[in-house]
Amino acid sequence: MHSERVVAIVMAAGGSRRYGDADKRRASGPWEGTLLGASLAKARAAFACHRVVVRAGDDPVSLGLADDTPLIRATRAEHGLGASLAEAFAALESDPALRGVQAAAILLGDMPAIRRDTLVHLQRLADAEHILRPCHAGHPGHPVLFGRAFWPALTRLDGDAGARRLIRQHPERYREVEVDDPGILLDIDTPADLQRITPTDGDATR
Repeated sequence: MHSERVVAIVMAAGGSRRYGDADKRRASGPWEGTLLGASLAKARAAFACHRVVVRAGDDPVSLGLADDTPLIRATRAEHGLGASLAEAFAALESDPALRGVQAAAILLGDMPAIRRDTLVHLQRLADAEHILRPCHAGHPGHPVLFGRAFWPALTRLDGDAGARRLIRQHPERYREVEVDDPGILLDIDTPADLQRITPTDGDATR
């Protein structure tokens, strides 16, 4: 059963410089459609609410997204992940459709191997007052879930640091959740990383 207490935010506005000249969001692999489309499919399978953060001039259809995909356009994406997160959370804060949402799960648009049951488990643990992050074999991964109490601080982020500083500032409200899912660590930064994803990784093709 989907929960409407948590909204999934799929971050897909980065420049992907390590991937080379190609737009990795359109990459094909052991999944149906594009890399971004496959990553979004995981979020849609586990979360009742979702938003995709893209660049201001992106054509969502060319990225493998449906016409009706709810988008947040990051106008300052060139300033780094923190700037895009700030715009995303400002949009969430002002969205009347999300008034009852207690937390936001930040997913990356290049991680198609996370298992659906992992995402469902994390959102069941989420609340408005804590930050949750999954770990596998002692390594922290994604998504990171931020309770609504942290959303105002997230709107003030900038640069490339993302939300790491915010996590460090609130150790008493940060929790790591051990999961048996290596997919939380598998992101696609370079073309060679595609070889790390197999058709069975986190039911990546479904």
